[in-house]
Amino acid sequence: MSDARLGLSELDAVIAVARRASFRQAAIDLDVSTTALSNTIAKVEASLDTRLFNRTTRSVAVTEAGRIFLEQVAPALQDVRAALDAVRSHNASPSGTLRINAFATAARAALLPLVMEFLRQHPKVHIDLVTEGRLEDIVADGFDFGVRSASLVPSDMIVMSLGQARRYAVVGTPAYFARHGRPRTPPDLLNHACIRIRLPNGALFPWHFERDGDVIKLDVAGPLTLDEASVSKAVVLQGLGLGFFMEQDVQAEIEAGQFERVLEDWTPPRDNLCLYYPNRRNPSAAFKAFIALARASQDSKDGLA
Repeated sequence: MSDARLGLSELDAVIAVARRASFRQAAIDLDVSTTALSNTIAKVEASLDTRLFNRTTRSVAVTEAGRIFLEQVAPALQDVRAALDAVRSHNASPSGTLRINAFATAARAALLPLVMEFLRQHPKVHIDLVTEGRLEDIVADGFDFGVRSASLVPSDMIVMSLGQARRYAVVGTPAYFARHGRPRTPPDLLNHACIRIRLPNGALFPWHFERDGDVIKLDVAGPLTLDEASVSKAVVLQGLGLGFFMEQDVQAEIEAGQFERVLEDWTPPRDNLCLYYPNRRNPSAAFKAFIALARASQDSKDGLA
């Protein structure tokens, strides 16, 4: 067995590939080339004399040895980072990197304004923002913060509201409604062309409706199934069918008259978006500064500042 020592960057690479199950996506997260990442993983495996991943041209899967390695390394890496953060916390000026995991809508609607203001105030800090649809264990995957709907936040996390309630919107173009009419109730959508969205796990996303205690999850049908909301919006803008989006993602098009909204009384506000994070004994100066800014921002929205 090789006696080469592994550094934090190599361990980060292993965790990133395991989390993403993709060298390409992990390389993007780590801001390195796919070739460099592949070489790093090969180095780690040679050092351990053990294969951590089974990989083909189409897939990457953690081996049993890899699973055991990750179960041991991920918590230990968190302890190492906590120790480094404890040292950095003595710096007068926040510095280092903060990693945040959020789904894309949350990042656009609630998180980016906070991040932009934080970077203006603390230029020595680097923000690594990862957006993805699936729910991650932010501690195991090395994130400092997560952003999700309140109901999805693990019970052992500290939670702070970002003051953004999620709300769905069913929209189409005026020309589409002129040709096909407007649905009055959710079941009417079964007679319309609807653009469907496929989730990261491969499942089709059902359209959610609620009114006066009645909850409907509708498996709509239509000419296209897509896996990205921005592409779906472009298709709906062409008048090909109706789309189901987060309200803030189509607000500009509604206000501009490009989209008309239907079934609004069936799409009430849902859970608020929340920033959440684990309790840390020795948080870094950057970590504490981000929490302070988030609290101040929320107090301002609540009229308390």
